[in-house]
Amino acid sequence: MAKTASALHILVKHEAKAQELLQQLEKGANFQTLAKKHSTCPSGKKGGHLGEFRKGDMVPTFDKAVFTGPILKPIGPVKTKFGFHIIKVLYRV
Repeated sequence: MAKTASALHILVKHEAKAQELLQQLEKGANFQTLAKKHSTCPSGKKGGHLGEFRKGDMVPTFDKAVFTGPILKPIGPVKTKFGFHIIKVLYRV
């Protein structure tokens, strides 16, 4: 079972915006470009890059998406107390 992961994410306030971004990604938009433009998280400045983190470091719904979802495919929207996330898992080890 994976214990650490690395991911990118885009955080927005509204589910409709998250859905819109997800559609853009499915059409080939660049994840990091969208993160820089739309994410309300400070990580947006780094293209949404969260670096490497351990299982349990993130809020439960985010954690579950990262550790059970597909790798290198946008996941979302994932709702947390912070808003709606689009997540792209880079790797799990």
